[in-house]
Amino acid sequence: MENQTILYILVLSGLSDLPNLQLPLFLVFLLIYLMTLILNLLILLLIFTDSHLHTPMYFFLGTLAFMDMGYSSVTAPRMLFDLLTVKRLISVQACITQIYFFVFFVASEVFVLSVMSWDRYIAICRPLHYMQIMSWKTCVQLVLIILVFGVVYALVQTLFLTRLTFCSPAPLQSFFCDLPQFLQVSCSDTFINVLLIFVFGISYGGGILVVTFYPYITIIRTVLKIPSINIRSKAFSTCSSHLTVVFLFYSTAFFNYFRINASDHYTEDKVVSVFYATLTPFLNPLIYSLRNQELKTSLRKTLHRHKSLDGQGARLTNF
Repeated sequence: MENQTILYILVLSGLSDLPNLQLPLFLVFLLIYLMTLILNLLILLLIFTDSHLHTPMYFFLGTLAFMDMGYSSVTAPRMLFDLLTVKRLISVQACITQIYFFVFFVASEVFVLSVMSWDRYIAICRPLHYMQIMSWKTCVQLVLIILVFGVVYALVQTLFLTRLTFCSPAPLQSFFCDLPQFLQVSCSDTFINVLLIFVFGISYGGGILVVTFYPYITIIRTVLKIPSINIRSKAFSTCSSHLTVVFLFYSTAFFNYFRINASDHYTEDKVVSVFYATLTPFLNPLIYSLRNQELKTSLRKTLHRHKSLDGQGARLTNF
């Protein structure tokens, strides 16, 4: 280590090195990022303004929308900026900060998805006790626990990153400071960091995955016994939306974080990173809104109300 120069600035490889692709990629991902913000903000607005959506289910859906906006905003602006620049430089401290917030939002979202699963279990399997169990006090406490856990979890992961040193000019093979690629370019011993990812990934990620899917065993049995086809269809629609989001999130995250030593699969890693860091928060509101009748009804009512107000304003102006 005595003869090696310690680097404090890292280089991001970005999405593509082809100059002809920079502008098209910028426009595509700018549109995706703006749509992510608009769709998730729309869900939050509908939940906040429509009294029919003031239920625990939509409270957690609003929390999920907030998390999606959060971790999308951690990565997308930097990616868009680098698509318009030649030198994609970032300091080690800024890189660790980006990792911290990304891990915080991802860990928190995993917990929210698990809570949403149990919320559906109580609503379908124990409907008479739903509001008693899922009181507003309980919902707020659960969200606070999620946020505190996310802060602690991200802090544990990033504190061990501060001891790493960097002495190789090799670029970080990602469009943002993702944890596996960050460890690959370090010239320090990353055994502890890799061990942390696997231990927490198996204990926390795997444990939460079991907790998330376990209620659906009882949910499916209960729904199949419901005589009404409409109620059964509505229950399956809500549950399938949640399961789709969980599958997309877990499959891409596990693929990336459990292939830390796969240094020869840069293209595949980038595709997966793009999917779970950029496309997943964009797809989540689409999945929930397109398959949720109450959200679509609330949106139609809101648009109809605004059209009515615009019509009244136009008549008053003409008068």
